[in-house]
Amino acid sequence: MWDDPGPVDVPSIDSLLDALASAEPAPGSGSAAALAGAMAAAVCAKAARLSGDGGTTAQAAALRRRLTALAEEDARVFRSALAELERRDDDFKLGRALQHAADLPLQIAEVCADVVELATALAHSAVPELQADARAAAAIAAGATRAAAGLVETNLTVTEDDGRARLARKLCDQVEEAVRA
Repeated sequence: MWDDPGPVDVPSIDSLLDALASAEPAPGSGSAAALAGAMAAAVCAKAARLSGDGGTTAQAAALRRRLTALAEEDARVFRSALAELERRDDDFKLGRALQHAADLPLQIAEVCADVVELATALAHSAVPELQADARAAAAIAAGATRAAAGLVETNLTVTEDDGRARLARKLCDQVEEAVRA
């Protein structure tokens, strides 16, 4: 069916998985969603590169870098919010920390939704043998969008009528529609 090129070197991600599975509160699901989105963006970069689409390759690489940075920031901000919750000595500082911690999953969801959009476009424009990879990247990024959006609504002190929660729900609707198309 296809020529077997021999063993493929797949880098280990065991240390990342160990960190996610640890007893420490961060990194957690927000970072995991960002990193899943980053992996989807990397698949988009590969599909675009192998299709000769330099502009889309660059866009996918930028999204990947942004999501990787958001994964790190999410873990840092979540740790900070938990520290403020433990101290509870300054309501203003606590409120700001919780506010910032609730904003990060929304940012992750927004960038993951951008990856979905890019991947769905690639599912039509990439060379035929890579269109399935682009569709898979869209599905991965859509799942990451939904995961991060769910955190916006449940994380810390965000209420259902909060504008961030409404935007998170809208992003979920958009990615569902994009993946179905």
